[in-house]
Formats: sequence, C-alpha cells, structure tokens
Amino acid sequence: MRRVSRFAALLILVTLVASALAPKVIAAGDQTAQPDARTRAELLVDQLAAGRFDDVAGMFDEKMRAALPVDKLRLAWGATEQAAGAFERRVSVRTDARNGFDIAIVTCTFARNSVDVQIAFNSRSEIAGLSFRPAPPAVAAAPAGPLPYKGAFSYLDQEVTTGASEWPLPGTLTMPVGPGPFPAVVLVHGSGPQDRDATLGPNKVFRDLAAGLASHGIAVLRYTKRTQQHAGRAMALTNLTVKEESIDDTLAAVALLRRTERIDAARVFVLGHSMGGTLAPRIAAEDPTLAGLIVLAGATKSLEQSIVEQTRYLSMADGDLSDADRDQLMRVEQLAARVRALTPADAGKAESIGGAPASYWLDLRGYDPPALASRLPHPFLVLQGERDYQVTMADFARWRAALESRANVTLRSYPALNHIFMAGSGPSLPAEYLVPGHVDVQVVDDIARWITGAARRP
Repeated sequence: MRRVSRFAALLILVTLVASALAPKVIAAGDQTAQPDARTRAELLVDQLAAGRFDDVAGMFDEKMRAALPVDKLRLAWGATEQAAGAFERRVSVRTDARNGFDIAIVTCTFARNSVDVQIAFNSRSEIAGLSFRPAPPAVAAAPAGPLPYKGAFSYLDQEVTTGASEWPLPGTLTMPVGPGPFPAVVLVHGSGPQDRDATLGPNKVFRDLAAGLASHGIAVLRYTKRTQQHAGRAMALTNLTVKEESIDDTLAAVALLRRTERIDAARVFVLGHSMGGTLAPRIAAEDPTLAGLIVLAGATKSLEQSIVEQTRYLSMADGDLSDADRDQLMRVEQLAARVRALTPADAGKAESIGGAPASYWLDLRGYDPPALASRLPHPFLVLQGERDYQVTMADFARWRAALESRANVTLRSYPALNHIFMAGSGPSLPAEYLVPGHVDVQVVDDIARWITGAARRP
C-alpha cells in the first residue's frame, strides 16, 4: 500500500501535459487500432528507456518543445523511475484517433509499479502531448443487481448533446416518469478528464446520483467533461482556465434543461463534486437565477496547497516519512512555490506547470469559495465525508463559518464516508476507491429532500 500510495501522488509531478490525455482507448490487438501510432509510441518508449532524450525531444511539436525542453524531459523520466523503479519492458499499447490526434497509451512495467506512457501525435506525426501516469490496477467488477435507491418515481435515460457552442458534449438526461414539471440538477465534475458517470474504478458516482435523485422525482443531466471529449483541442489551449474547463459547459447544460419539456425552468440546480463543488459559487455568480447549489466535498484551499497536503498525507500513511517521501514532498512544495511565484505576465505562456498552463493557476489565485458564496443570495447545501483526505473537515469548517448563519443554507457531514461519498472505516486511501460500491443512500435522500424544500420556497 505504501508504494502504491506514494506513486499515485507522484502523478502530480510527472504529468507533463494537461490532463486532457485521457481518451477512450481501443484494446490492444483491436483491428481498428492505428499501427503507425503504435509503432511510433513503442519507439518513443524505447528511446526514453535508453536515455535518448534528445531523440525524443526532436519529435516534439513547437508547443511541446517550449513546454518540455530536454532537461525537463530527463528529470521527468528520472522522477518516474525513482517512484516506480527501473524500467523493465513494454507490456501493451492501446491507441485511439480523436479530434485530429492519434493517441497511444503504452503500458510498461517498472521494478515496483506499472506506468502508462501516454502520447498524442498530431497530423504531422509530431508529439503534441506526453505524460507518465500510474497504470490503473485491476479492479473488481461493479456490484451486480439493482441500485439501492428507492423512491416513488421510476425514470428513463435519454441521450442528449450539451456543451458550449463549439464544444459539443455527449450527455445523459435522467428523467422521472410522469407529466412534471420536475426540478432538475446539472452535475459538475471534479478535476481532470472524466466521463459522464464520473467513473472511478468500478464506481460511477454521477450515475448513482442521477438514478438516486430521479427516483425522488428530480431530473438529472450529466455529460462527458470537455477535457475528456475534446482531449486534443483542450490540450492545445495555452489560456485554459476553469471557465473553459467547466463553467461554460455547466451554464450551457443549465440552459438546455430550462428549455426541455417537463422541466421546471425556475427550479434548476447545480451540484458540484470536488473541484466542481469548489467552483459552485463562481457558477452561481454567473447565473443569479439558479434555484440553488449543492457542494459535495468542495475544497476551499488553493489548489497548490491541496496538492501539497494530499501528498503529505499519502507519504505519511504508514506513519513513516522515508527519504524518498521527503524528496517527493520537496518536489511538490517546489511546484507550489512555482505557482505562487507566477505573475500576470505569465498568463499567455505555453509552458505546463504541474499539468496545467499558468493561466489556469492564475485564474484561481485569490479565489475563496465560501467567501464568494456568502455574498450570493442562492440557497446552498454543503455535504462532506468526514473520512475524506482530499477535501477535509478543515474545508468543511470554512464553509460552515461563512454560511451557517443563513436560513437558506444547510451543512451536513457523514462520519463513515470518503471523498466519493461511499462508506468505509479507518483512514481513507486511494485503494478504497477501487472497492465496488454506491453513493450512500442517506446522501441521496438528503440532497433530494433539500432540493424539494428549496424548490418550494417562494
């Protein structure tokens, strides 16, 4: 567990291109896979393993040459080997063609862990993106049988297209059966590229929320995140902020619900999980007519500070801080210091910092979610798992301090729940997310009860 946790945390350090490199992939051996991309990807990994970093950098496109010069490429590969052990061999290659890019994921075994080397090739066969990520471990199958949510309504799923105008996103509208009009909720993802179900191992957080809330007579819209659906285009943005990553598409989804038959346009809510919860006040500030906001595990600290704290927690999970742990913490703290040193003049630079451009970090600088929420008239529901190590009870205390005096705000925490609002015991660790489960029934019931009450307020 110790090595797995430490290596998972190192993902922050060695992801060299924005996390847009998480496409749908084709299984190795599939006849539709692209052999050219496969061959180029295998060559790239062999060159990295041989220390031929100049040869790899020679295949970069212009933006990659600026973002990842040879010395940084060498350091990134070294950091990967430090965390995962010495390179041993290539195991498999999966490829996909998306948004004008050929994307290959080469799974490799190292002495201690497996690593996915992810490469995006542009139409000129140049490398437009490169990252090193822990290969996902084998996970148990999702639990069989019906979902545990019971209510007075049945529901149906309907395929829809949402998203800001030039960024169409596939989505699912889960509608209660009946004449309506129904209150409705848009689900907003946390960090990184994610599918419409917010899938994590065998668990599907947004699928659970959609089914559970629809069983209470509440329509739910969920959709694939822009950085997953449009990986190549999103990856190429040098001025990316949370507006482009999440907020614009949330507002487009709200607009879609308001013009959908059997939806009550005056009772449309937004539910954000993790980073989506952090952004809820910014989304509300853009739309004063939202019926209310639900914050599930919304962080209140700066992103760079949260990264440092999560890394420290995982490094200390077994009660011992090794030399390797100290080195990793130093690297993450250096990343945080680099973010804090950014100035507005850095906003247009193409260089990636911890997987995101300077514009992304600068856009979040000084953002205080509870403070902004306290200045907004919207009703808020803030929920927190007390075993959550990614967003902690200290964050929840800040929401409480800012909002608890308001009559239209409800705050609640759950002793047994983790970051994805599933139950467990003892200190929470990443491996817990790979245990099949469902979003806690009480959480779904509390959200449904609050929405029903908020929707009835004058």
